[in-house]
Amino acid sequence: MSNAATPPGQEPRAPAEERSGHGVRYRALASLREAATAFVPSSGAAEPLLAQAPKRWMRRLPYVIVLGFAAVLVPVTAQVLGSDYGVNDGLSGALGFAQAAPLLLAVSRPLTAWWIVFVADLIGAFVLLKHDDGRPSPFTAMVIVGYLVLCLALSLREPRRTVIGVWGATVAASLVLGGVRAPDSQDTSVLMIVLSGAALLLGTLIRERGETRRRLVEQETISETERARRTLLEERARIARELHDVVAHHMTVISVQADSAPYRLSGVSDDIRREFESIAVGARDSLGEMRRLLEVLRSEDARDERAPQPGLDKLRQLVEATRRGGVPVELSLPKPVLEKDEKEWAKVSPAVDLSAYRIVQEALSNVVRHAPGAPTQVSLSTDGRHLTVLVVNGPAAKPVSGLESSGTGHGLVGMGERVRLVGGTLDVGPLPDGGFRVAARLPVAEPSSSAEEPVGSLETAKEPGTS
Repeated sequence: MSNAATPPGQEPRAPAEERSGHGVRYRALASLREAATAFVPSSGAAEPLLAQAPKRWMRRLPYVIVLGFAAVLVPVTAQVLGSDYGVNDGLSGALGFAQAAPLLLAVSRPLTAWWIVFVADLIGAFVLLKHDDGRPSPFTAMVIVGYLVLCLALSLREPRRTVIGVWGATVAASLVLGGVRAPDSQDTSVLMIVLSGAALLLGTLIRERGETRRRLVEQETISETERARRTLLEERARIARELHDVVAHHMTVISVQADSAPYRLSGVSDDIRREFESIAVGARDSLGEMRRLLEVLRSEDARDERAPQPGLDKLRQLVEATRRGGVPVELSLPKPVLEKDEKEWAKVSPAVDLSAYRIVQEALSNVVRHAPGAPTQVSLSTDGRHLTVLVVNGPAAKPVSGLESSGTGHGLVGMGERVRLVGGTLDVGPLPDGGFRVAARLPVAEPSSSAEEPVGSLETAKEPGTS
């Protein structure tokens, strides 16, 4: 149950929060979410592609790609239009720049870039109508390459409705231009329609897959958080019910003593008698309020919880029951307790008494479920101010049942909540030999500070199979 046994009376090591099992799961989910959202930013945002990528070179990669295409396509387009199609140098240079340079906008504003390139490609296609004898028309190879890059970038950023509109405009323009081209030219309109549709479809699939994964990760994060919160609330309600039973006993004693004091004591004046009556009434009112609160906290099937709550005086019976379950358990108690037959536990506050018992009970339950037959040591020690509870077990001596191969973590959460409630510290964790340790240090008297201020720390890291 943690790395090495803590000597009796010594405060258990306070583990770092970063090692908690919940923290590991949350960090894993956060990493998956970051990977899922890095390539697919929110629709319509001006955030560049891969802006959420964890590495700097990945964030710069889109700029490098579009810059490379623009740097190659601008001079090649101008050269081909001038030499092969006979377009004058000024117009060919302008068309090359207008058809390729806007690719630099595709990283962050692909729709704006598409409008510029689409208009430039239409103008270029009409210019080629006079110079396309026997050559590819209405779109050159450079136009098709640049347009495919732009379509891919646009489909990674824009919703499906926009993508369909872009492809519809491409199809309409290609069919019109293909119908007016020269008969002896090489038709590239169908090629433009097919390739642009493929690029838009590929980008849309990648974007929607990323969005689906992002939503899945968000849902898993929410579910994990809600599950941990529900576990904590359920354990708090259970602790509240148990503490009510402990406090209700003392309130009942106060009420009975206040009612009987005027009859047990001689020479009680009327003022003192009225004071006792006031104390008894206040105690009964407080007891009634607690009982009404208990009815809210209890579930309909929690009638078995109405029995008196156990304490440290029941440890011997708990250990004996565990031994009968096939787990060799050794119990070590402080010497004063052994000599006085557990009457020394009367010095421990009721909340600490109940919490210590429940911690040992949960630790032994985990041994029975997840390490059957493992030799186990339960030891309690006290220095007068603090009570140290230590439960250490070795590796399982018998095969673990498949039904017990995994745990929910509720037990460790409950331990941590009980320790925090009384102002103690808790350290749990696996041992190098395959065993497990639970070490708790509790104040003998309840703290006067608010229980909402955690005094100790809880390490919920656990190996598979603990609960």
